[in-house]
Amino acid sequence: MAAIGKPLLLLLAVQLLVACASGPPTRPDNVCSIFSQKYGWHRAALKAEKKWGVPKHVSLAIMAQESSFRSTARPPRKYYLGFIPGPRPSSAYGYAQALKGTWKEYISATGEYWREPDDFVDALDFINWYVTAASDTNKLKVTDTYNIYLNYHEGLAGFRRGTYEKKAWLKKVAQKVERRAQQYAVQYEGCKNNFGKRWLFF
Repeated sequence: MAAIGKPLLLLLAVQLLVACASGPPTRPDNVCSIFSQKYGWHRAALKAEKKWGVPKHVSLAIMAQESSFRSTARPPRKYYLGFIPGPRPSSAYGYAQALKGTWKEYISATGEYWREPDDFVDALDFINWYVTAASDTNKLKVTDTYNIYLNYHEGLAGFRRGTYEKKAWLKKVAQKVERRAQQYAVQYEGCKNNFGKRWLFF
């Protein structure tokens, strides 16, 4: 029994470590804590910022709002009679809550067919691509988190039509994302040297 018990305990320990590694950060409101917990996310954020020119605090604030950094996040289902599951309101999935159609556009535009929405690096790249598209199409600064998020939620054409104007709740969410981005920026200035020079080499 002892010989069987040790491998089982080892397996359970490994499974626990994997679960902890793949789960969301415990303090999503603190970017320093996020980067400390998630080995590799800091490097990925620096890389994406260098590639697209979008500040990391903007893209991460959008991701935090969309999925709370959960890799397999989906919109909640509607239940009929309290227990019969209905369809989900959209095809949004993954860290970036990207719609299937928009993800296909991203893959087509970049040619990077291997990317997946439940991969942090890929989802971050998607968000940066979308922010760049919003900036170019609707003449916005990539640092204008409030309007960038409205583009992200309503689509580029929807933003131009002003579909958000009658959505007071959405404007409040955009303000929340803007505040989080500002918070992340301030926090990062205070801890960026903690990660060491090794993070700067790609």
